Amino acid sequence: MSPTDQASARADPAAPAADSPAPRSRRTRAVAVPEVRWATAATALFSAGALAQLAGAPDWLWWALYLACYATGGWRPGLDGLRAAREKTLDIDLLMIAAALGAAAIGHILDGALLIVIFAVSGALEALATRRTADSVRGLLDLAPDRARRLRPDGTEESVDAARLVVHDVVVVRPGERIGADGEVLDGRSDVDRSSITGEPLPVPASAGDEVFAGTLNGAGTLRVRVSRDSSASVLARIVTLVEDASATKAKAQLFIERIEQRYSVAVVAATLALFFGPLAYGADLQPTLLRAMTFMIVASPCAVVLSTMPPLLSSIANAGRHGVLAKSAVVMEQLGATTTVAFDKTGTLTEGTPRVTGVEVLTGGGPDTHELLRLAAAAEHPSEHPLGRAVVRAATERGIAIPRATEFEALPGRGVRARVGARRVRVGSPAALLAGCDGTARQRARTEVERLAATGATVVLVVVDGVPAGLFALGDRLRPLARQTVHDLAALTGNTPILLTGDADTAARSVADEVGIGEVHAGLLPEDKVELVRQREARGERVLVVGDGVNDAPALAAAGCGMAMGRAGADLTLTTADAVVVRDELATIPAVLRLSRRARRFVVANLAIAASFIVALVTWPLVGHLPLPVAVAFHEGSTILVALNGLRLLRETAWRT
Repeated sequence: MSPTDQASARADPAAPAADSPAPRSRRTRAVAVPEVRWATAATALFSAGALAQLAGAPDWLWWALYLACYATGGWRPGLDGLRAAREKTLDIDLLMIAAALGAAAIGHILDGALLIVIFAVSGALEALATRRTADSVRGLLDLAPDRARRLRPDGTEESVDAARLVVHDVVVVRPGERIGADGEVLDGRSDVDRSSITGEPLPVPASAGDEVFAGTLNGAGTLRVRVSRDSSASVLARIVTLVEDASATKAKAQLFIERIEQRYSVAVVAATLALFFGPLAYGADLQPTLLRAMTFMIVASPCAVVLSTMPPLLSSIANAGRHGVLAKSAVVMEQLGATTTVAFDKTGTLTEGTPRVTGVEVLTGGGPDTHELLRLAAAAEHPSEHPLGRAVVRAATERGIAIPRATEFEALPGRGVRARVGARRVRVGSPAALLAGCDGTARQRARTEVERLAATGATVVLVVVDGVPAGLFALGDRLRPLARQTVHDLAALTGNTPILLTGDADTAARSVADEVGIGEVHAGLLPEDKVELVRQREARGERVLVVGDGVNDAPALAAAGCGMAMGRAGADLTLTTADAVVVRDELATIPAVLRLSRRARRFVVANLAIAASFIVALVTWPLVGHLPLPVAVAFHEGSTILVALNGLRLLRETAWRT
């Protein structure tokens, strides 16, 4: 911290320290999950009971320990089962508790306690996976600091709650502090670590005019930032709002299983009663008949089937969230893998959405060269707020050109600007407007060059110096990094080359499409036109993923099988409508999350196959022979844990990279 900064900090004792503490971790500890605590207690009581039984302790002691295991591990699923029964439904919770109680009734309390423990552990694993899924979303809230330094009208500082900052407030961010709100840098220079929001590995330079985000970490300089969004509308808040319910929604496969669960449970109960009362009617002994019926009930319960779907989908949501793609639900994560066609918007999606100078054309021999042309134009445009003017200034700055001060500046709406730079009169703006005042020869040559550049899809700006057309700037929207590679990867993944849906002119649209390798272009579209095109493809059996950022993309995102929004600059309506958000605006994450979704779907199928195989084998065994109850419990609940752990493999980093 510089001496000046230190003095300022001492002047305001209430101001937050420069070295703001790093955000505390939101990663849920296992002991914080109630299901884990109850499962741990049940496991401990079961272990104590088993040791007491093996050690020859009195029967009442190990029976008491086993019964305590029943209570700690079984009260929650038992309560859930009773609630379901009150609503005249039968679920697996009540089925498993009944099986455990039946085992105790016939003297096999150890086997029933083992069933309770494994069932409790399975539920704890699912609960922990669900909590960890939400951690990456809730953890974003901790990135924003609690306090911020706001400038008063008289120039003094006051320490306020960051949540109280409103649009147009100006805050001071000292070295090492976290930025308290989304905003625009008014003055100062620094490097800002944006990895918490964008994932960029290196700090990004920030100076006047640059946008900064709440929760990012300021470097060595001091910045004055004008707040551009309320805390409730910041990038962090918008992301959190969109994905708060990510783990609450069930995927279609899960809902299908839940629909058949009731019928399946009734069938199991009916078969169990038949296995019990049938042999008794023909004089069979009570205890072996009851044991056989209880064994059948245990192995036939669909625990592993129910747990086959959610762990893979929830794990893939969490993994994608860590890499900057936030899916709103397990339904979305399942559907992304079914995508057969990807439809891109152009501006702000395939491109950055900010005009940049892509070419400089000198028109007059003996006049200003490229360097001088940029210097004069940037000086004239420097006071302007027009996006094209800022693009010209940015181009000069990036080339290290010193921009002189202009005088007699005047903005001409719809035509451009004019100013005096030193002894020269400079005008920058629309060729159609500025060429009207030029002589015939110069006008014709300039018009020819304008038409040539415009044919490439560029926006053309004319520079007139002392009444003579001196040069042209071609401005365009720069492609996002890896745009072409993303299109190639999506084509290989889905079997269809992505398409382009845009409201831009056909020339500009086809120029971008040619650069990225898209052959099918639909340009000049109104929002309803995009919707109609998407619906036509969906009607043909295609599963369309629409990727966009603007308000005009929202209807198409809603109409598509899945909609994905660019999170950094996406309009609020688009972010709300989208099923998933690319937080960092990294196009390369789109094919990556589609691959992850497809892998999750494969894991679901594999889990269902594992669960079905175990159930078929274990159900057949007691019907054709004798299946010991401990063996039945171990195999059945072991298969449940197996499919849950298999789904959790998608949390690993390798699942995203593969």
